[in-house]
Amino acid sequence: MKILLVQTPSVESKTSERVYPIGIVTLGTHLIRAGHQVVLLDMNLEADAYGALKDKLLTEQPDAVGLSLRNIDPLANKTSSLIPPFAITTRLVHVVLPNASIVAGGTGFSLFPRRIMEELPEIRYGIKGEAEYSFPKLLKDFEQPGELAGLCYRKNGQVMINPAVLDFTFEDYLVPDRDLLPPDLYRDINDYVPAFGLETKRGCPLNCAYCVYPGLQGKIMRCRKPAEVVDEMEMLQARYGLRDFHFNDPVVNLPVGHLEEICEEILRRKLQVTWTGFFRENVLDLEKVKLYEKSGCSCFSFSPDGFCQASLEVLRKNLKVSDIIKAAELTAQTGVIVIYHFMTNVPGENTGTIEQAKSLIDQLYEIHTPKRNLGAIVLNNIRIMPGTPIEAIARSDGEIDADTDLLYPVYYNPKKHETLRYALETYHMTKNVFMWQKVEV
Repeated sequence: MKILLVQTPSVESKTSERVYPIGIVTLGTHLIRAGHQVVLLDMNLEADAYGALKDKLLTEQPDAVGLSLRNIDPLANKTSSLIPPFAITTRLVHVVLPNASIVAGGTGFSLFPRRIMEELPEIRYGIKGEAEYSFPKLLKDFEQPGELAGLCYRKNGQVMINPAVLDFTFEDYLVPDRDLLPPDLYRDINDYVPAFGLETKRGCPLNCAYCVYPGLQGKIMRCRKPAEVVDEMEMLQARYGLRDFHFNDPVVNLPVGHLEEICEEILRRKLQVTWTGFFRENVLDLEKVKLYEKSGCSCFSFSPDGFCQASLEVLRKNLKVSDIIKAAELTAQTGVIVIYHFMTNVPGENTGTIEQAKSLIDQLYEIHTPKRNLGAIVLNNIRIMPGTPIEAIARSDGEIDADTDLLYPVYYNPKKHETLRYALETYHMTKNVFMWQKVEV
């Protein structure tokens, strides 16, 4: 079969930071191995996204179209949604090529498969969760696919969803064929975020109260062999000239030892690369931090989320404030930029926790100012996701009810402190500007 895989709009605007769609490139590589002809389109690159899609459909005439919904909304406190452009994309495919079967998937789709398929009858099948095994099997017997893991289909007018099985093993990993979507299209496309991601593992054992990663990838970490990760980095540098990477893992330095082996391999091969990832605070030590810096770490991103112990506990972070301080003290000894992400107006917020938040901000700036390597403190309200503990808390608190539609952006932000984020942004940004401008108060 001829398959067109489409990365549907996954950023709010053309000025947003965009990333290479490793998901559809990986899936396309598996489909080619299964004997299919594959064509890719990333609508996020196009000045006229829908026009480009229409042209690709008419030119290629695919038998099936795979639509990847990576994000349901931009997060970052925004109220815009990526569901409308996904719906438009789906309907455009159906109108332009009514005989082409539409298969939906991606992280965003996997969060709301039933709801999306009920609203978009043009979708013939969906795949919830990992698709490397299920999609090739679906195409092998398209009319009678059987009980495939994660398959979403229609029966007697109802959407049926087979349980997703998180059974992909990196023994079956195929290095994505980047020629399917030339990396040059993404070179220098962003100002801040590396456009090229690498997968070193799947799964997250943590229990953060707002997070969907364990549900999407499982709680057991499935790791690639460190040497194979570096093989891919070395190939991408040699073939495409790439040297800046983001490790896509939920947490890059868990399990302890895995990232360290990758770093040692980078140094052994004398690769000149830079890389970033999200780090867990309480497993750092100075030896590890120096190893990360030496091997090319260009940004330590932390997501402690809670400003005080009470917030850390309600968010189920299994961290102490002292862990955050220690991570700051360790990374402040490097020349690497450090970014912290925190949640504001969390359940139980009060004047006491707000003062503790300001105190922690003060401490972080005091620690980082000598090296001036605190890039930013990013503040967000909590996006309420279905099936998370925060959803249960929000219902119990009366912040949402049975009629609340979580498909579209809904944040936990009780009225009493609903403007807290702005106050804390002003507080920390003043310190940030003064730090970089070397202005003393």
